[in-house]
Amino acid sequence: MTDLAAQTIGSVTSADGTRIGYRRFGKGPGLVLVHGSMMASQNFTRLAAALADTFTIVVPDRRGRGMSGPFGADYGVASEVEDLRALLDATGSQDAFGLSSGALIVLESARQLPGLRRVALYEPPLSFVDSRSTDWVPRYDREMGAGHIASAFVTIAKGTTDPGPMQWLPRFVLVPALRLALLASGRETPDGDVAIADLIPTAHYDARLVLELADSLDRYRSVPVPVLLLRGARSRRYLQVACDRLAGVLPDVRSVEFPMVGHLAADNDGKPELVATELRDFFSSPSAA
Repeated sequence: MTDLAAQTIGSVTSADGTRIGYRRFGKGPGLVLVHGSMMASQNFTRLAAALADTFTIVVPDRRGRGMSGPFGADYGVASEVEDLRALLDATGSQDAFGLSSGALIVLESARQLPGLRRVALYEPPLSFVDSRSTDWVPRYDREMGAGHIASAFVTIAKGTTDPGPMQWLPRFVLVPALRLALLASGRETPDGDVAIADLIPTAHYDARLVLELADSLDRYRSVPVPVLLLRGARSRRYLQVACDRLAGVLPDVRSVEFPMVGHLAADNDGKPELVATELRDFFSSPSAA
């Protein structure tokens, strides 16, 4: 595995003039890793290091975070697709992986960008009229509007995390505990990383992506590239529904379920080496070229 410190920093300019900063690891064919909600490039350093012996890994801070510029007044899926286009063009990458809302971006880019050759998706949170992935958003927006950051964090967690203590512990226990955790995180965040408190407001924009693409499954029947669709057996039901339905419409898809993990397996705190094994096999396969 590549040393986590063995990275360089770069940036590209997207179509609307927004700077998109990224971390680069390793050498070989280019592979862009697109993080999900409540994350920045820092969350994929272990996954990048596990793949850097085979690929040149490019991990951007998506817009609104860290090294990158603001979301912009016209933010939406088109903005994120243009950001990925700029990264592919500047780095010569032809492959991409996305987690959660990042998987939505990669999926939509696969439909639109001719420069992509293969894509891998980990549980894109597609939302349907009978399986909504955004029920938590109205409460979160109210809490953010009132400045109740820790409460908003709890609402995100209860609405999106894998089944476990965050689901059954009462809010009156979680909110004070997370308020203290946010204070500690602000003091302990390494240079170059984004503090959790600064990521909480960005969840609003990830929710906008999900809402923009809600009930739009048929558009992915035309995805022209091979797709690796990954999921965790411990993830929430709406993610399982999304993966099942997406697998049913993609023209060229291989599905893999990890039996002992949930939604954040690719994150530093998950099982990124497990995910890396599947990504290496898929993106290195001659049959997928």
